[in-house]
Amino acid sequence: MEDSRKKLQEIVSESNNIVFFGGAGVSTESGIPDFRSVDGLYHQKYDYPPETILSHSFFVRNTKEFYRFYQDKMLCLDAKPNAAHLKLAEMEEKGKLKAVITQNIDGLHQMAGSKRVLELHGSVHRNYCQKCHREYDARYMLEAEGVPRCECGGVIKPDVVLYEEGLDSKTMQDSVMYISKAEVLIIGGTSLAVYPAAGLIDYFQGKHLVVINKSPTPRDRYADLLVQGSIGEILGGITV
Repeated sequence: MEDSRKKLQEIVSESNNIVFFGGAGVSTESGIPDFRSVDGLYHQKYDYPPETILSHSFFVRNTKEFYRFYQDKMLCLDAKPNAAHLKLAEMEEKGKLKAVITQNIDGLHQMAGSKRVLELHGSVHRNYCQKCHREYDARYMLEAEGVPRCECGGVIKPDVVLYEEGLDSKTMQDSVMYISKAEVLIIGGTSLAVYPAAGLIDYFQGKHLVVINKSPTPRDRYADLLVQGSIGEILGGITV
């Protein structure tokens, strides 16, 4: 483990063109649950699996039930950035990190100070009325009773990519650009199981592919460096 962390330090020290690609594991260390991990509480409260509830068709057909789950599980507004978020922001400030590409929707990278964050699956902090397009913040969504509605009467929808919806084409194009031009790609806190986001890794042609994760991923065998463990502890230990 010490050897792998030393190698990671060397890679970061020697490069000024790093891109970070992260998933739910980056946020779980800030106390945000991974909704795919089905716990006992979840079993007691919901009649459908998370992937069904967080689908476009379910949102349209069962809007009230969608928001019961969404407010309970997806709006963790008291969460704070952890050591991984803070180190990535520092790496960007020092000119080493070119972009953070994230599958998370919690806004913690921006809260930590990162400027160039590409949110593949949107953000809970952006919400809009489907009728008049007025914007609302996450706090309004959390405190709403039942289905959040606009003053005009329209239903408010979070700017979050639901199952059955396509990813934003501009965000995808920018992600491809950053990954394809990167010298170092650090993948962290993701099982790389969600597509099309996970397919972005195929565009990397650079020097070092680094995977930091607690459990194995499909890309481990292609990695130049594999570091298993807490991403906050591992990234937080880097000197920039």
